[in-house]
Amino acid sequence: MKLHYLFAIALFCLIGLTAAAQNSSNTPQQTSEYKLSGPYTHKNLTVFLVHGKDQTAKTFLTLQEALAQKKVRVYETKNVNELAIRNFSNQDVYVQAGDMVRGGEQDRMISVDFIVPPRSGRMPIAAYCVESGRWNRRGNEAPATFSSSENFASSKDLKLAAKSVQSQDAVWQNVSTVQKKLTENTTVEVRSGLSESSLELSVENAKVKETTAAYINALSGILRNKNDVIGYVFAINGKVNSADVYASRALFVKLWPKLIKANDVEALAELQKDLEVKPVSDEAVKTFLAESEKPAASTKDVTERVKLVTREDDKNAFFETQDRTQKDGWVHRNYIKKQ
Repeated sequence: MKLHYLFAIALFCLIGLTAAAQNSSNTPQQTSEYKLSGPYTHKNLTVFLVHGKDQTAKTFLTLQEALAQKKVRVYETKNVNELAIRNFSNQDVYVQAGDMVRGGEQDRMISVDFIVPPRSGRMPIAAYCVESGRWNRRGNEAPATFSSSENFASSKDLKLAAKSVQSQDAVWQNVSTVQKKLTENTTVEVRSGLSESSLELSVENAKVKETTAAYINALSGILRNKNDVIGYVFAINGKVNSADVYASRALFVKLWPKLIKANDVEALAELQKDLEVKPVSDEAVKTFLAESEKPAASTKDVTERVKLVTREDDKNAFFETQDRTQKDGWVHRNYIKKQ
């Protein structure tokens, strides 16, 4: 009897330890480890900085700098929802969901976080079209490749259309919505004569750039003399919108100018001139981060190296990109407020 009793106890403990290990591997770092500073505010855009320890010493080239340095090439495949990418350098290249690439036969937005290893050869990469009215060469741009990636998706609904809904029609609809709002708030037509449906060209509209310059001047320098900032949370019109947190400060600092530029464009699109913007509290931000991490996780292998963990409910969406070469350590966490 004693042997049976001891065996039952041992089995119970083993099951408990196994379950705990499974739960632990599926649970992200608690947001209590994040410290916030701010808020930093300009007009209807509010930013909180996220402070924390680097989780990795791994370094990356961003897609923007790799294209500018001609160390990576993005190819047109004539498939609306798939491009090809090749890394010619000896460094890893980090591509973030929401990165827009200009050129080809249609401007595209990358729809998944992706790591392109050194000397990679051509690799398929998922994308959505952010320009519905063109399927040919534009001006002097090369139709077979994409020349740059200077802009990022400038709407949380656009990001959700690609990452959550996963619908090309929803992406196009949200591109049109952003263009309409920008036209209303700048009082000029932001759709370009070169391609009226191109979000890329609308973001580069002279009036849009002129109007968002005040946001950029007010907020782009808030990282100075803060050596432990690994991400940020932002709110528009007094409501928490999204957050991006990275495993290293170095990666975040590289991406920051592109990210804040997109936030500035979104804030301009959502600007309500007669709205009195109420302050956003630290507690509201912390609650958003914590609640985003609660839903059950689903996992997807993006490549042999990259794994995506998604947690989603009616209110929030959480996306964590993991690197198998770093023992499934996370590289990027994206939090989006759905409602």
